[in-house]
Amino acid sequence: MEETAREVVTGDGVRLVCRDGGGPGPAVVLLHGLAGASSEWRAVADLLGPEWRTVAVDQRGHGDSERRPADVSRAAHVADVVEVIGALRLGPVALVGQSLGGNTALLVAAAAPDLVRGLVLVEAGPGRPDPAAPGEIGGWLDSWPVPFPDRERAADFLGGGSVGRGWASGLVETDEGLWPRFDREVVVASLTAACERSYWDEWRRIRCPALVVLGERGIVGVGESDRMRDLRPDIPIAVVAGAGHDLHLEDPRALHERMAGFLRGL
Repeated sequence: MEETAREVVTGDGVRLVCRDGGGPGPAVVLLHGLAGASSEWRAVADLLGPEWRTVAVDQRGHGDSERRPADVSRAAHVADVVEVIGALRLGPVALVGQSLGGNTALLVAAAAPDLVRGLVLVEAGPGRPDPAAPGEIGGWLDSWPVPFPDRERAADFLGGGSVGRGWASGLVETDEGLWPRFDREVVVASLTAACERSYWDEWRRIRCPALVVLGERGIVGVGESDRMRDLRPDIPIAVVAGAGHDLHLEDPRALHERMAGFLRGL
């Protein structure tokens, strides 16, 4: 599938880059997770492309978008998605987000219900306050032996297999080697903003059809998923056997199989 890079400049002057796959049907907007990039969605977008117009967004501070935005609050991320939908004239969209991108998608669906016709959360949920998480992620980012000499060794370090290759695809090549397309401080600040509270009120407020897809070995625990079911028994939760947190990279076909029927029914 051929992609077209489209730029959107937000109200606070942040430049966002989106990968527009075109496609014949309604728009599906894809949001990556923390420290990720729109390139992570390529395999899923290829599978969706025959039926839907896919638009994968490099969120602020990530990928080819503005690297050092002043504001990395949850509200800023929500406003970005709203502006992308409007600027690209996508109309009401199906919104798909993985991990922190799923948190953003949840907040957009709650705040701007007229813009979201369907919601898919991939390895994401309402969560809980987690003040320790930013430090843990910061330590993990500090362990990266950058610059990586080549994508093969980067992929090996970043998990190996399709997950490692997916992460490595987001690195930028320089004369010194391969570097992340983000600043550590920006990423940690983005996570800090997200971990300040839980988002159960937003979960209750979802008005559009929704689907949750979790990995059997993912980070959304049984307690959280059980509470999600209790509060919103109308929202199905599917589990991909054997998959971890990056299930969109591990098994894009399994994710597509679970999403496609849902999207067709919107």
